[in-house]
Amino acid sequence: MKIVVCVKQVPDTKGGVEFNPDGTLNRAAMLTIMNPDDKAGLEAALRLKDQYGAEVTVVTMGLPKAEDVLREALAMGADKGILVTDRVLGGADTWATSTTLAGALRNLDYDLVITGRQAIDGDTAQVGPQIAEHLGLPVISYAEEIVAVDDKSITVKRQYEDRHHILKAQLPCLLTALAELNEPRYMTPGGIFDAVDAELTVWGRADLKDIDDGNLGLKGSPTKIAKASDKVRKGAGEKVAPESADEAVSYIMDKLVTKHII
Repeated sequence: MKIVVCVKQVPDTKGGVEFNPDGTLNRAAMLTIMNPDDKAGLEAALRLKDQYGAEVTVVTMGLPKAEDVLREALAMGADKGILVTDRVLGGADTWATSTTLAGALRNLDYDLVITGRQAIDGDTAQVGPQIAEHLGLPVISYAEEIVAVDDKSITVKRQYEDRHHILKAQLPCLLTALAELNEPRYMTPGGIFDAVDAELTVWGRADLKDIDDGNLGLKGSPTKIAKASDKVRKGAGEKVAPESADEAVSYIMDKLVTKHII
């Protein structure tokens, strides 16, 4: 079995968020992590590798620094890493991103494609199903458990509002994974050592198959950002249990005086 996992390097919002003048995220200036849903999808692929000897290829689209998530994936146990990067791909929305990733996947043989349900920097849950549409694949979204798999099909338990569905799809197909699908493994010391010097495949615009330049990057993105801003960050609160109303008032007044509010 050959499995392709699409992962995304996303901002670690604990480190703060920065925006470009056009409203897009300034990814080059931010701390980053592997998107949590994508990591669950990777773990699902690695478990299939452990069980059936599957080959796991990880693909990411992004800036050159996105190779960090590929090396993390290799250190976890993936076999190959492919970075899709090119200036013309910058500023892509979900449509342009899915178009690009589909163009990359057309270069690969696969039985199963796994993406995360959604990325924490967009929360659209659109890219996985859009890739499936581009490639003409059946899709099972919101995968919560892989129930069974054989040479021809896969059976998946998927979350659906207040219930679950058990769905079976013919291979090849695409799954979008929930973070609840599993608990991703840690990188191993040996895996980290090997991943540092592992050779990654790097593709640019010229390596993408059967796509039009008008559907790439910011130019090919129907979504236009009207306004973007970081959320207001509040300090830690304090919970107290005064024994009387007078004590509560006195405590609050002391706090206000201490902070020079009154």
